[in-house]
Amino acid sequence: MSNDPPTPPTRDADSSRAQGNGGAKPSHEEGLSTRSFDPRPSHLTGDLVPNVALECGWGRLLFGQTFADHHELLREVGREEPGRRDICLYVREPHVMVSQSPQELFIDPSHTYRLWLHQHRSTDEPVPGLVVRDMNSERDAVAINRIYTATGMVTAPTEVLWANQRKATFTYLVAEDADTGEIVGTITGVDHTHAFNDPEHGTSLWCLAVDAQATQPGVGRALVRVLADRFKARGRAYLDLSVVHDNSAAISLYEKLGFVRVPVFSVKRKNPINEPLYTHTSDISILMPYARIIAEEALRRGITVRVLDAEWGEMELAHGGREITTRQALSELTTAVAMSRCDDKRITRRLLGKAGLRVPRGILAHGDERDAEFLAEVGDVVVKPARGEQGLGITVGVSGADALADAVDHARSFCPEVLIEERVQGDDLRIVVIGDEAVAAAVRRPAEVIGTGRDTIRDLIERQSRRREAATHGEATIPMDEHTRITVLENGYELDDVLGDGISLQVRRTANLHTGGTIHDVTERLHPALAAAAVQTAKVIGIPVVGVDLLVPDVEGPEHVIIEANERPGLANHEPQPVVERFVDLLFPQTRSRPVGWRPSS
Repeated sequence: MSNDPPTPPTRDADSSRAQGNGGAKPSHEEGLSTRSFDPRPSHLTGDLVPNVALECGWGRLLFGQTFADHHELLREVGREEPGRRDICLYVREPHVMVSQSPQELFIDPSHTYRLWLHQHRSTDEPVPGLVVRDMNSERDAVAINRIYTATGMVTAPTEVLWANQRKATFTYLVAEDADTGEIVGTITGVDHTHAFNDPEHGTSLWCLAVDAQATQPGVGRALVRVLADRFKARGRAYLDLSVVHDNSAAISLYEKLGFVRVPVFSVKRKNPINEPLYTHTSDISILMPYARIIAEEALRRGITVRVLDAEWGEMELAHGGREITTRQALSELTTAVAMSRCDDKRITRRLLGKAGLRVPRGILAHGDERDAEFLAEVGDVVVKPARGEQGLGITVGVSGADALADAVDHARSFCPEVLIEERVQGDDLRIVVIGDEAVAAAVRRPAEVIGTGRDTIRDLIERQSRRREAATHGEATIPMDEHTRITVLENGYELDDVLGDGISLQVRRTANLHTGGTIHDVTERLHPALAAAAVQTAKVIGIPVVGVDLLVPDVEGPEHVIIEANERPGLANHEPQPVVERFVDLLFPQTRSRPVGWRPSS
């Protein structure tokens, strides 16, 4: 994409335009700029350059009075590029325009102030130690961008700034420290007469920024006064500016300089740069990762976020009169019935089995010979609580009667009802289904460590656990418990043995992320039969968002068994797949990305 600024649709300033109005205050009975509720007076708009969008580098200035109707303006606003901020000022009936695309647009919560230049008193009083002058090189443009960055503004390609300075439409001024030569402030002016043959002979002020390290007082005041002097000397009528409604310091400065409020409004697009202007939200940095990524996507779309319980991951999201409470990926759209079907693995198995979906053979633990008989029949089992999450209480690979009894007792410490299931070999696959679509798939692998030839297995586990904890913001650790010890023992080692250099050792049987497991995206390789099984599982349970867990010999093949369904899958584990986007699409379908002004066909 070229950074060369497009040539504005302007006319020669010296031959085809009126040359100002001698500094007299014009009559605004017709109201081209301020009476936004009146039709455009044809005798004033006949010579206007149409559909003017000035390229400023950081974005474009769209002058609403040059557009004949909202449809043309909507189309132009829709051309805003990522990472830039377009501003549409002097919009006629801004509330009507926003109503035509409320998911994409908002009325900027800023006031417009106007300085009538016939009342402005020019001054030759310099600010001690400060020189206000034109930007006269690309080196100055680099300094301007430095100040933009320091003050949190969007920067512009220096070649665009320098090219604009050589046009009559733009005036870039800089404030220079007289002693050091360093640029400490900047301001941009736009001459509307040169831009679009403005019959009101207006001008506007943009991008006033002062280096916070500047030692001279009054830098901003000096820049505004010099810019006003320039435009008054050209015979222009007024100087407009836009300032956020709660910027009391700036408003105080402008009012002292003689600026007054006028009923002029601007419209902007809902984008990440403008986000603070159209959302009022809680501090989402306190949220745990699985909730925070949802909040970030919601804010990006202009959805209000109110944190209800940061530790629990509970939030209230609101947009356009619709409010939904979520706890991570669980929302009010999931019914209590659907949640109970996932919560109790006995019910999940029974429903899926009746629907013809493949589940491993299993029984409810009885605590008598029937358990041992089932073990003898299948040879190797998994024991787990009927209710629970995060792998708690699960024992994998039980093959002896005594071990079975111990595993059942362990599972009962988490839930009175315990399932004994045939152990099926294969990769642990998680498929996330949102709105009856398989959005992401990942293989989960149990925690393992790699030997160094110097460190004990215990030290390696503790080190790996710290790394996993840091990488998941505290969500995953490898427990140093009996299951870890037994897993290591089954692989022929003791915890205090030194593991050989480069040797990989699995230290947990289950692949749960909370116990140190890792996740590997396989979405692009997923066999259609596996995706279809996951979607069918969601439909049988009647749940809009679910993580379906399967055991598969190969993700590229159709063979599988379904072992459980999770009503609150961790969406953060599946980036860069668009799981968060699809989740917010489900909650607020009206915020899906569409062109500005999009309308369904009739």
